Amino acid sequence: MKESALKDLYVDELKDIYSAESQLVKALPKMAKAATSGALRQGFKKHLEQTKEHVARLERIFSNLEEKPTGKKCKGMEGAITEGSEMIQEGELEGEALDAGLIGAAQRVEHYEIAAYGCVRTYAELLGEDSAAKLLERTLQEKIPTRS
Repeated sequence: MKESALKDLYVDELKDIYSAESQLVKALPKMAKAATSGALRQGFKKHLEQTKEHVARLERIFSNLEEKPTGKKCKGMEGAITEGSEMIQEGELEGEALDAGLIGAAQRVEHYEIAAYGCVRTYAELLGEDSAAKLLERTLQEKIPTRS
């Protein structure tokens, strides 16, 4: 693969992730509000703060690349968020069942992001974008749950 083609793919995928994270910044407060468990509500609020940091990291990467982060809408994230929103709006679930549904929606979102960040981290490494690769790896590690 030509390096210019890989760089184009890298930038395109970064834009996709930026869109995904930006959509998530808007969705997480709604998920927190809908949660019935205080612990889950706090978890969503914590996730919102982490997501804002991820957006800031992506903005640093774009700045270093002298690229704009906008111009692409992540349809995968849009779909995942829509599914979660519909669950809240339909009002068929309440209490623990609603919380379980919200957790499931959040897990699908995270799995999507883990796959996306893994790819762009690898592209950054292949392109010699070491600083970006380190930021992307840090974000990826924050997204991968660890068992204690």
